Amino acid sequence: QVQLVESGGGLVQPGGSLRLSCTASEFASGRSRMSWVRQVPGKELEWVADINERGCGTYYADSVKGRFTLSRDNAKNALYLQMNSLKPEDTAVYYCVRTPPDVSGPLVATVLQSEGYRGQGTQVTVSS
Repeated sequence: QVQLVESGGGLVQPGGSLRLSCTASEFASGRSRMSWVRQVPGKELEWVADINERGCGTYYADSVKGRFTLSRDNAKNALYLQMNSLKPEDTAVYYCVRTPPDVSGPLVATVLQSEGYRGQGTQVTVSS
């Protein structure tokens, strides 16, 4: 079973930046699509972004498009989410996940929510 460990969260002022990292026990040598999702307590998971196996294709939720950049380094079994121009509404626990098969975009969060996904995550708080 792949172990995913997120890091890089913290407290930042509106307009600031953070870089989240995710390391995996094995990234299947670039054979897995990966996603970031986030969750505010009491609310459902929200899809943030997807990246394909080689890292040449990325897809973003409209709420983060133009502000967040998703990348991966398969040699290091690592996934990165660069978050710029952060807003208070970006406050959430962020999770990196192996994208469920045959889904993409918002359906990623829907599937994970239905499966009762539980991960470690990293807390991002945007506040002045």
